[in-house]
Amino acid sequence: MGERVRFAAGDAAALTPPPGQRSVQVLVRGSIEVKYYKPIGSDKQEPHTRDELYVVISGAGWFRCADTRERFVPNDVLFAPAGAVHRFEDFSDDFATWVVFYGPEGGEKPSWT
Repeated sequence: MGERVRFAAGDAAALTPPPGQRSVQVLVRGSIEVKYYKPIGSDKQEPHTRDELYVVISGAGWFRCADTRERFVPNDVLFAPAGAVHRFEDFSDDFATWVVFYGPEGGEKPSWT
């Protein structure tokens, strides 16, 4: 049987996060880990040890990462480097996003430097 290749947001939303977690894991392969994340009320996440991409599924609000604050809407892709303080702020009740962790602990070396 082949590997699963499609992950629907609606299916992920129906899952219950493990105790103490705020997101639901839907895929792990090599260095890639994909989760579904839907914070309620406020986003209390702490910096992570790996680089992250967020792909906004629904909702709108603001994404703070280090010293920047950017508006986001559905289909936006947001980046948080490993170790950066980041969170979603002033987001709508329907906000949900895919979270993609990837690469080594400590993050990848930026290619733009």
